[in-house]
Amino acid sequence: MKTYSLNDLKDKYIGEPGTPERDEYEYELSMEVLGKMIKAARQQRHLTQEQLGELVGVKKAQISKLEGSANSATIDTVMKVFKALKAEINFNVKLENNFVKLS
Repeated sequence: MKTYSLNDLKDKYIGEPGTPERDEYEYELSMEVLGKMIKAARQQRHLTQEQLGELVGVKKAQISKLEGSANSATIDTVMKVFKALKAEINFNVKLENNFVKLS
């Protein structure tokens, strides 16, 4: 019985790294993970979505949408959310085999 790695399956069914389909998949996955991180941090701070929204200056519905997937949020909004949560966020930018870390 042949076994396949997750990367093999992603390559076969979603597309090779660097293809538009794979890039979109990886982006959506990253935004979903970011949303889950926001939700976990909010819950750890014992805040409701409404309370977090008040701290950030947005409505509860926007926090709910953000926690589902952060793909529609601006970086400014994400930064405000993490600031309100008193959480540190770091960005890594990859430039042709070199990493630049932004904090």
